[in-house]
Amino acid sequence: MVSRSYNSSSSSIENYWKILQSSSNDSQLNLEKTLTNVRGKLDSSTVEIILKRCSINRFSTLLGLRFFIWAGLRSDYRHTSYMFNKACKFFEIHKKPQTLSDVLESYRKENGLVSVKTFKVILNLCGEAKLADEGLGMLRKMGEFGCRPDTTIFNVVIRMFSDKGGNGMDVAQGLMKEMGLIDLYPDLSTYIAMIKGFCRVGRLDDACRLIEVMRDHGCVPNVVVYSTLLDGFCKIGNFDRALEFLCEMEEDPSRIPNVVTYTSLIQSFCEKGKTKEALTILVRMESRGCFPNRVTVSTLLKQLCFEENIEAAYRLIDKVIANGVVSRNECYSSLVLSLLQYKKMDEAKKLFILMLENQIKPDGLACSKFIKQLCLEGNFLNGFEYYVEMEKRDFLASVDSDIYSILLVGLCQQGHLVEATRLINAMVERKIKLKAPYANSIFESLQNSGERELASHLMSVQDHV
Repeated sequence: MVSRSYNSSSSSIENYWKILQSSSNDSQLNLEKTLTNVRGKLDSSTVEIILKRCSINRFSTLLGLRFFIWAGLRSDYRHTSYMFNKACKFFEIHKKPQTLSDVLESYRKENGLVSVKTFKVILNLCGEAKLADEGLGMLRKMGEFGCRPDTTIFNVVIRMFSDKGGNGMDVAQGLMKEMGLIDLYPDLSTYIAMIKGFCRVGRLDDACRLIEVMRDHGCVPNVVVYSTLLDGFCKIGNFDRALEFLCEMEEDPSRIPNVVTYTSLIQSFCEKGKTKEALTILVRMESRGCFPNRVTVSTLLKQLCFEENIEAAYRLIDKVIANGVVSRNECYSSLVLSLLQYKKMDEAKKLFILMLENQIKPDGLACSKFIKQLCLEGNFLNGFEYYVEMEKRDFLASVDSDIYSILLVGLCQQGHLVEATRLINAMVERKIKLKAPYANSIFESLQNSGERELASHLMSVQDHV
């Protein structure tokens, strides 16, 4: 038998790991109870490290999943969607769904306590791995363990089948009817999942009928519900009905469209090449006191650049800036990205120069994409010149660190050693590491140029990871 006392000075990770290792050799050890006795903070980083260790040894998968489920039942800790994703990846749940059933069987053999919360954790793993049929199987097994599903449990399974599409919606409908047979009632989350599912498969009539059912059962549809339905009409190309529905929303104080609603409609119009209509929606939303955000503006700028209507893009920015909701920096940064996306490098250069001359700060993504595109075209010296101008204006704080490595490779290969030296010194000062994939190429170029001292200096900024 393993000792039940663990050195409190040891890290929580090592204590948890010792228990899991001991459990594989000690059938009398109550795993969950022993884990609970460990003193120390449980957080996502601890859980991730334990899962990673368990995933390396396939015989530890079952213990790793039990640790994950135990952690998910703690009152002082809650799994994030990120952790569910990591657990699915570590244990390859999408390829080995049987491991979830194996976990339940291990509880059964040990007469372990299995609660509704246990099933919620397992079902969320099914949802993350997109295992709708397995999730339904888990729902059916709850009775074997004396557990009665609640509305949340049904919602998780319904959401899986709604996301699945196709005949998954028939299964989801059946589950919603089944809820009523055991005195459970759909809530807002149930209806939203169902309506999204119907819209996804183009069953708009069913989605509309479900809204009436909601009202009959005293569940008031909110903006999310109506926005989902509006988006559904757009996806099947029924823009006339979408606009009619938008009018209905605008006239009802309980479902006034928000910026997300309008932006979604604008995106749908742009995707179909209906730029004029999209711009009309922008005017419409502003007239109702709902102002665009950066996503709205970026969507329209991207479409205008695609149509090569650059003048209209600038007019749009002037108009948006006047409203004061989206800044000039954000608008111009979005325009830079749109121009780069559609290979309009000359226009992007003009805009970038305009921004630098007028102290309009491009964001990190715009700076990084712009310099990277110059490098892809072989214009490393030109890229360095823009880098210098941004450095003078202190615009480099959020630039992707990879850009330094990409730029340095080109400068060294093309023999611009004065500029390369200056960039290396800047990297040392800013503590920016040279990315490993680029190191060999740069060292080779410097050695061939006889710059052994510079190559040695470069060692201090090399990322050896």
